Amino acid sequence: MSNPLAIKPRDRDTILRALRAGVVPRVGLQHVQVGRQNEIAAMVKDIERISNGGGSIRLVIGDYGAGKTFFLFLVRQIALQRKLVVAQADLGPDRRIHATGGQARGLYAELAKSLSTRTAPDGGALRNILESFVQRATERAKAEDTTVDVAINAALGDIREMVSGHDFATVVAAYARGYETGDDALQTAALRWLRGEYTTKTEARADLGVRTLIDDDAFYDGLRLLGRFSRVAGFGGLLVCLDELVNLCKLQSSKARQQNYEQILRILNDVLQGVTEGLGFVLGGTPEFLFDTRRGLFSYEALQSRLAVNSFAAEGLADYSGPVIRLANLTPEELYHLIERLRHVQAGGDAERYLVPDEALAAFMDHCHKRIGEAYFRTPRNTVKAFLDLLAVIEQNEHADWRSCLGAVEIPDDRAAATELGEDDPDDELATLRL
Repeated sequence: MSNPLAIKPRDRDTILRALRAGVVPRVGLQHVQVGRQNEIAAMVKDIERISNGGGSIRLVIGDYGAGKTFFLFLVRQIALQRKLVVAQADLGPDRRIHATGGQARGLYAELAKSLSTRTAPDGGALRNILESFVQRATERAKAEDTTVDVAINAALGDIREMVSGHDFATVVAAYARGYETGDDALQTAALRWLRGEYTTKTEARADLGVRTLIDDDAFYDGLRLLGRFSRVAGFGGLLVCLDELVNLCKLQSSKARQQNYEQILRILNDVLQGVTEGLGFVLGGTPEFLFDTRRGLFSYEALQSRLAVNSFAAEGLADYSGPVIRLANLTPEELYHLIERLRHVQAGGDAERYLVPDEALAAFMDHCHKRIGEAYFRTPRNTVKAFLDLLAVIEQNEHADWRSCLGAVEIPDDRAAATELGEDDPDDELATLRL
């Protein structure tokens, strides 16, 4: 195998359990990554742009089961290694980019809670970021022979000039003061405000002396402030990964959908015009989310013109410089390499412990093709799950023969599964029509 190094038992178990359940593991992605070289290279350039003080936005579009979430987790891992702060969340009924009933604040709170760094990759890194800022301010105070308060106020000068920046800087300074004096209550109050957990201005003013808080209206401004502050604290910037944006298409109210799309347009315009600093967005969605002219982003004319596919990128040609990345289908060769890697992971990285020979891999691929046709490599999630299920049976039954087991493998078409789960338009009367 190309990777002769052993795989940690914990990583092995995490990868296998997650993939068999149809979800993306948070560790060990490098052990199962295949293909997508051009897409990954494009995202690496975006990460470098953020680190250099710029902004970026990408819409990662792919069919159900095509690997969008895996791709977002991989980008997240790369960003952490490049010393960016990363926030990640899924959209849902109670989490939107724009709302008036607390859903946008709920999304912001989830993102703030999920903040991760290279040394705190599992979330909850906001306190670490604040302490890094205080440490840098302390070092600057010593170097310039001044007080820590003066160094902190100087470092927050640019942030105070941003929208809602004055209160943001005040809260950060309050945390620093609580950190220096050992005031846990003040630190907790500052963290609550920065995480968007305050719901009344009266309570925020009593605890921190500020007149505003991060609510639905301040969702994007709050992320801009976090991005700028991440750089001040010594990190490269902030990358925000949002998945399941197809939920915006499902909003019953056309006005609510339009308001969310207007928020995306605002972010897109800021990035394209060079206004955004140290902040990037990766938005994951299905083709319907982007291309549907009735409920998707293309129903909003301004977004359709900005996100239109390059007309010259056809007949095998691709353009990865625009905001939209359409995940290319895995080729049969890449899927073969993927199940090779899965066999390697299952064996803990030891080729002597492979449960099935190369012949079984080719036979499994042929079985997939006969069962569901070419869809098995376009949406490989169920194919991966089926292969790992096969290995699990062989591992636990020493007399099992892979040839006889292979005939019993069932691999549903992932696109059909998505329809059964209600991914169709909930307002479309034809979707419920039965003859």
